[in-house]
Amino acid sequence: MTERVTHTGPLWRWTSSTGTGSWHFLTIDGEAGEALSGTALMRRLEKSIGGFGSLKVVATIGDSTFKTSLFPSKSAGWMLPVKASVRKAEGIGEGDVVEVMLEV
Repeated sequence: MTERVTHTGPLWRWTSSTGTGSWHFLTIDGEAGEALSGTALMRRLEKSIGGFGSLKVVATIGDSTFKTSLFPSKSAGWMLPVKASVRKAEGIGEGDVVEVMLEV
């Protein structure tokens, strides 16, 4: 069964402590984050959760659909990595508010 979750939030950038690499993420928290945490709990019970407690998803931002994994955040919710190709295709960048639809 496929679960669909929609969330809107700001795109943010994480930069390594050495400054040599950076990645863009969307934090999935609130009601959507709670739904994903419930799914993760079920996957743990089924022993089908990914490495680092990740969840495989199909994400859609605008007209771009891509496969990736969500990672649990240490502070709250889940982190969705957003690739450069998606950011370029959708014309989005750090600080932009983005809507994503996730299929888990």
